Amino acid sequence: MTRRPSIRDVAREAGVSITTVSRALNDVEGARLPDDTRRRVRETAERLGYAPNKLARGLRTQRSHMLGLISDHIATTPHAGRLILGAQEAAMRRGWALTLINTGGDAAVEARGIEALHQQQVDGVLYATMYHRIVEVPSELRGLPLVLADGRTGGDGPPAVVPDEVRGGYDATRELLDHGHRRVGLALNSDDVPATHGRLRGYRQALEEAGIAYDPELVVQEESETTGGYLACRRLLERTPRPTAIFCYNDRMAMGAYRAAAELGLRIPADVSVVGFDNQEYIADGLYPGLTTLQLPHYEMGAWAVDRLMELIDDPARNAGDVPVRTLPCPLIRRSSVAAPSV
Repeated sequence: MTRRPSIRDVAREAGVSITTVSRALNDVEGARLPDDTRRRVRETAERLGYAPNKLARGLRTQRSHMLGLISDHIATTPHAGRLILGAQEAAMRRGWALTLINTGGDAAVEARGIEALHQQQVDGVLYATMYHRIVEVPSELRGLPLVLADGRTGGDGPPAVVPDEVRGGYDATRELLDHGHRRVGLALNSDDVPATHGRLRGYRQALEEAGIAYDPELVVQEESETTGGYLACRRLLERTPRPTAIFCYNDRMAMGAYRAAAELGLRIPADVSVVGFDNQEYIADGLYPGLTTLQLPHYEMGAWAVDRLMELIDDPARNAGDVPVRTLPCPLIRRSSVAAPSV
């Protein structure tokens, strides 16, 4: 075939009507087509190289079939890039496109980005943050279907998806307790964010469940970077008696724990066990020994947010009575930084 194939060509080759072809390829709601007919139409269209006219379809449905994703630093950080991938692949599975606006935390850039999304007539927006925090949704997004990813409002607001920080803190501490540790330190972030409070709460729950009294002297707060982890863990490991294990707020703080242990002549995990949080690429699997850690569900949050956003686009009333904030589990990734205490 030298010319561009048409819907008539597909109908003739598949032995069905033009209407059936349109319904099969455009997933028309309410169209009851046998599975074999739908499959035959799609295989014929693929063989002929035919694709539905998205522009014409958009004019009929009053949709652009485009979603917007506004983020602060996600596109420029290794921590949360998989959130974009999860959102993009979830949109692509439906034949939708995703437009990304990375603001760098600049309010003026954010305002211009939102204006651009309005001009593109996106059908819905994901508002995502680099780490779990409380956000204030820009007023310019009101009226659009909206879902928050890795962030939430302090009160009533649009649907949101965040990591289960409490369960993650519990599971990290439980892993150490299950190996026989009874004196477990916590190198905690000093920022007032949900992850700080949630992981501390999970840590305390695990201790309480194991019958171990909470000791505030074993909790040291510092900046959640490598230097902060070093300072916090150095203080913990210089205590008498010292903890036999440390749960670090994130993998960067855990990297500081490795330095503190080395300077004090302590071996990981023979003398002190370490658990991190994030499963950050190039850190968790790059440390020696490999770091046991909790994986933040970035990909899953991006995919969930798109699925929920599509529900709102198809039926805005589905927002009513829904759980406003969905928490997703943080799987434990075991490597080699945890062992039974030597004493």
